[in-house]
Amino acid sequence: MKIALLIIAGIIISLGLVIAIGILMFRREIKKLNPEYIVQFVKAKSGSGNVSLSIKHDDENWVDVNVNEQLPLASTVKIILAIEYAQQAAAGKIDPQKEVRLKELENFYIPKTDGGAHETWIIQLKKDKEIDRVPLCEVVNGMIAYSSNANTEYLIEVLGLQNINHVPKSLDMLKHEPMYPIVSALYIPAQLMNEKNLSKKEVLEVMKNMDMHEYRNKAIEIHNRWLSQPLTDQEKKQLRKTLDNDFQKIWSDRLPRSTTRDYVSIMKKLNSKVYFSESVYQYLDPVMEQIMRNPNNCEWLVHAGQKGGSTAFILTIAMYATDKDGNQTDIAFFANDLTPVEKAKLSRNMNGFLLKFLKDSKFRAHIKKELSILDLPGSLS
Repeated sequence: MKIALLIIAGIIISLGLVIAIGILMFRREIKKLNPEYIVQFVKAKSGSGNVSLSIKHDDENWVDVNVNEQLPLASTVKIILAIEYAQQAAAGKIDPQKEVRLKELENFYIPKTDGGAHETWIIQLKKDKEIDRVPLCEVVNGMIAYSSNANTEYLIEVLGLQNINHVPKSLDMLKHEPMYPIVSALYIPAQLMNEKNLSKKEVLEVMKNMDMHEYRNKAIEIHNRWLSQPLTDQEKKQLRKTLDNDFQKIWSDRLPRSTTRDYVSIMKKLNSKVYFSESVYQYLDPVMEQIMRNPNNCEWLVHAGQKGGSTAFILTIAMYATDKDGNQTDIAFFANDLTPVEKAKLSRNMNGFLLKFLKDSKFRAHIKKELSILDLPGSLS
């Protein structure tokens, strides 16, 4: 009996060591800084259709990989709302200084569903003094700088969904899907369970077969209900329990989609400073160009902006920059169906990749050489 117990204990200890070593190796792997990882990832995954990269440099189509492939945008779609906000502010349709009660934003806040974005924004707001309201422009800033989904949902109501969905068309974006209330969409599984008394398995089947028109309409209905009847804290807690990995994947896959071709075209418009009126840029630049708040960036950049997005399965980013030598760069990168390791490594190395592209001519040449063979017949020319 003692020998058997010793053997079991030995097995448990050995298993524990294997797990500990595995965790250590995983952490070491994802902590490595290697901008080249982005290049090799695009090469390896280009055939799957789950990665897309478009780069313009000084008006040259530098890299075009799967640029017409529609992929879910995650929070990168918030650029569209920022543009509509700036246009309405410039036209005098909204007042950027109008005060918004933080309580109104809580109607659309589901804790632990946005990577802590909204909470981090609130903490930053209250670091010097206790406040209960902020100007509308700060709500927009929270959407872009901190990626608050609650702020995004609130701004859908302020700006108008129809107006927001007109932006891609007005910018000649050919493959941009309609925006809808993405926080409210999180509640669709719970609503189906409650209203139709369905099991998780049954709800998954219903949602997999639900077309996007019905899905968006359900999200809009929930959004409208929350304006006057938001979820209680207990209901929000229960919702978080419902949103397991299977439901998160469906939600992630159904986020608005577009192409890197479309988003590079937006980046070029923001970068030019001439496409929109001067008054639009006056409201748009402070929101989009968070990068320029770092004094180190001001030493070598004239202007630059970016917005990224992610879920457990997605990583996206769109950025633009003009340096003090006059070089202009516009980049959009979208990836979907990522493993945890891929997601972690992409997140860890994306900033280094962008920075090296902007600063290192040899790296730019290397990228062109490595990825030009992946250009598809339907790509930009």
